[in-house]
Amino acid sequence: MAGMLLKNLPEALHERLRARARANRRSMAAEIELLLERALSDRAGSPTLEEIDSLRVRGARRLTQKIIDASRTEGRP
Repeated sequence: MAGMLLKNLPEALHERLRARARANRRSMAAEIELLLERALSDRAGSPTLEEIDSLRVRGARRLTQKIIDASRTEGRP
């Protein structure tokens, strides 16, 4: 397994990482590995309309960009 050394990490960020690892009962290395894996996975970022639509209840109408845009502006002056 490859290694990596992280230098000059801001103290506040280091403390947040340490607290997160402790709260999740992981080592800091394991916490960093998990965070990097999540950030770099194919699922990172916004889901596609197809992915969102696949989560909808069957029989409901298909989610379209028009519906999303309308919901964003609904109730705005």
